[in-house]
Amino acid sequence: MKEAVHISRAPSAGPDLQELLRMVARGDQDAFTKVYDTVSGPVLGLVRSVLRDPAQSEEVAQEVLVEVWRTAPRFRADRGSAMNWVLTLAHRRAVDRVRSAEASAAREHSAALLDRTPAFDEVTEQVESRLEREQVRRCMRTLSELQRQSVDLAYYRGLTYREVSELLSVPLGTVKTRLRDGLIRLRDCLGVGA
Repeated sequence: MKEAVHISRAPSAGPDLQELLRMVARGDQDAFTKVYDTVSGPVLGLVRSVLRDPAQSEEVAQEVLVEVWRTAPRFRADRGSAMNWVLTLAHRRAVDRVRSAEASAAREHSAALLDRTPAFDEVTEQVESRLEREQVRRCMRTLSELQRQSVDLAYYRGLTYREVSELLSVPLGTVKTRLRDGLIRLRDCLGVGA
């Protein structure tokens, strides 16, 4: 009669992984040690195949084993083997880590792009300001030469009415009239309400 040849490790006389998980669910630390010894290698191998980074793989494998300890009561033998349940936890945790890293990189990339582009309000403000300047220039061209000189000296160069009067050698009342008439024409041209 021929003997059975076992290629993997020798069959153990103790409880199988499924029974060990039931014991872990009841808080048996010795059973968890046996579960740990049985699944830690396959868990690390699976996690490393997903993450590729040895340091992160070890960290995630540790998280998975802690999760096995905490969630052992959720294991249901009617839904699959104990090893498949543990490896499913490992795969999910590894994929979550990859997604988290990708999301973090995407957020950093977006933040970097936002730092390089001017804020929307700045761009809008610059465009509006440029359009308003063009409109004022166009309206200034509709004024008479005397009105344009008076408005330019008083509002663009910051001179007082008296200084404008002295610079143009015209009476103060005439400067005030020119400015009033010029500003009325500008207001009408710009469409500003009175």
